[in-house]
Amino acid sequence: MPLAPTRSVGHRIRLLLAGILPVLAALAPLAVQAPAQAAGPSYVALGDSYASGVGTRSYISDGTSCQRSTYAYPYLVAAQKGYTLNFKACSGATTSTVTNSQLSAVTSTTKYVTISVGGNDAGFSSVITECAQPGWMSNCDGAINTAQSFINNTLPGRLNTLYASIDSRAPNAVVVVTGYPRVFMGEDCNAGTWFSPSEQTRLNQTADLLNAKLSSAAAAKGFKFANPTSRFIDHAVCDDVEWINGLSNPVSESYHPNRLGQSSGYKPLVSTLLVGAA
Repeated sequence: MPLAPTRSVGHRIRLLLAGILPVLAALAPLAVQAPAQAAGPSYVALGDSYASGVGTRSYISDGTSCQRSTYAYPYLVAAQKGYTLNFKACSGATTSTVTNSQLSAVTSTTKYVTISVGGNDAGFSSVITECAQPGWMSNCDGAINTAQSFINNTLPGRLNTLYASIDSRAPNAVVVVTGYPRVFMGEDCNAGTWFSPSEQTRLNQTADLLNAKLSSAAAAKGFKFANPTSRFIDHAVCDDVEWINGLSNPVSESYHPNRLGQSSGYKPLVSTLLVGAA
C-alpha cells in the first residue's frame, strides 16, 4: 500500500518551520534597527558675533543672548563635513570672555577649532558708531587712532595668551583663526550714516591691521589663518550684492556678515582649512 505523500510532506514542512521560526524571531530586531552611526570628529567654534552669526537675522533659542545662528559658518561647515559641533561663539565676546566662558569646551579630544576674536577688544563697534555720525559732531579719526594703537600695542599679547591656552588644551587639534573683512567700498548709501570716503578707507585699513596681527599670532602657534578680505571684495556695504549688512534694524545686525557673507564668504574659506586632524 503506498505511503500518503501529503502527510509526509506536511510533516517535513512543520519540522522545517519549527527550526527556522526561532531563528527568524531572533534576527527580526536586527533587521529593523538602523546601524548606529559614530559621532563625527569634534569641532569647537569659539569667538564673537562674526562667528556666532549676528547679521543673519535668525538665531537659535538656546537660553542665551549669544545670537548663534544655523546660518553661521561654524554650523554650515560642521554640517558639510560631518563634524560634531560644540558651538560656543557668542555676540560681544572678547579674548577675556572667550577664555572665561568658552575655552573649557576645548579638550584633548577636540579635533578642530575655529576662533574669531579681537574686534571687540579693539572697540570696533564703538569706532563704527562714532564714525557714522556727521563729521562736525564726531571724532572719527581719534577713535580710529585709539583702536589702531590698541591693535598694535596691546592686542598681540592678549592673542598670544589665548592661542597658547588653546594649544595647551588641544595640542593635536587643527586650529583656524578667522579674520575680518573690509566693511566699506568707498560710498555710503545708507540714510542715517555719514561715512566719508576717507573715513571708510581708514576703517578698512584698521581691519587690515587687525588681520595682520591675527595672522602673525596664529602663525607663531602653528595655527591656520582664514583671511576673508579678498572674498568680500565687491560684496561690502553698498555694493550691488552685499555680503555685509549696512545700517540695520535692529542696529545689532549692522556691519555684520549676512547669510551670503557666511555661506559664500566664510564657509568656503574655513572649510578648505579645517581639515587634516588625525
